[in-house]
Amino acid sequence: MTSRPKYLLDGHTTDRLSFRKIEVTDFDACRPFFLNPQSNRYWKSAITDPNELAREWFNKQLWRYEHDRGGMNLLVHRESKQVAGWCGLLLQEVDAQEELEVAYSIMPEYWRQGFATEAARACIDYAFTHRLRDSLISIIHVENVESTRVAIKNGLTLSRTTTYRDNPVNIFRIWNPAITPKAGS
Repeated sequence: MTSRPKYLLDGHTTDRLSFRKIEVTDFDACRPFFLNPQSNRYWKSAITDPNELAREWFNKQLWRYEHDRGGMNLLVHRESKQVAGWCGLLLQEVDAQEELEVAYSIMPEYWRQGFATEAARACIDYAFTHRLRDSLISIIHVENVESTRVAIKNGLTLSRTTTYRDNPVNIFRIWNPAITPKAGS
């Protein structure tokens, strides 16, 4: 029997961030992100109540852990010990194809300081070092310029535009440099 890939960066650190698995007791620390209307301004959802949206997102992460579907890592600012956001490797189905996504969200007080770029880069390096996939994607709403910049800074390029969960999105992709992309990909 082969072991399944490990998608979480629990215990990993960067210069300014510590990665760890989200715990049930982290809900109150994560909830303020969802209460800020700017945090979810791009993403259309059937859930409009920010507290309900936070609960659904939180439960989804715990479900991902239980079902080996990847998941977000809590990002803790190493100096302040405060929650700076979350970033992780997520198994997603996009246009009927399973993909491994590097996803990131940063708490508003840490915006525009390079934390998303730093965290996403760590996830990309981890995924490619452990040869989890030939390529990674980021699913970014077509109007989300900030997340697009993060993807481009980390070497992802626009692969295509599609609809994902009723949202118009750009799919950015990066290939593992140790693996040659397949013809026509």
